[in-house]
Amino acid sequence: MKKKILIVVASYYDDIASSLLKSAKNKIKNRCIIDVIKVPGAFEIPVTIAKNQKKYNGFIALGCVIKGQTPHFDFISKSTTDALMTLSIASKKPVGNGVITCLNKKQAIARGKKGSEAAEAVLSILFQ
Repeated sequence: MKKKILIVVASYYDDIASSLLKSAKNKIKNRCIIDVIKVPGAFEIPVTIAKNQKKYNGFIALGCVIKGQTPHFDFISKSTTDALMTLSIASKKPVGNGVITCLNKKQAIARGKKGSEAAEAVLSILFQ
C-alpha cells in the first residue's frame, strides 16, 4: 500500500509557492499518494498539519517568509519552524520543512527547488 503524504503550501507568495510545490511533487512522483492543501501563510501550516495528522504518513510544509522592516519575520519563521518540529516528534511522522526564509524576493526565487529537498527528507524517513 502506498504511503500518503499531505503537502501544505502557503500561498502568500503564490509564484514562489508554485515553484516549491512543483519541485516537491516532481521528487515524489509515483512513490506516494499526494494531497495538497493551500493556506494563506506560513503561520497556518502547522495547525493544518495537526488537523490532518491521523490521515497521512508524512507531511511537507512549503512556503516563503521574506524579511520586511519589522521583527514579524523573526517571529513567524521561528514559531513555524518550532511548531513543525514539535508536530513531527509528537506524531512520530516526518514533516519536511520547505518553508524558506529569505531577505528578499530574489533569494526566494533562487530557492524554488527547496520543495524537492523537503520531499526527499520525508521520503527518506518513510522508507527507512
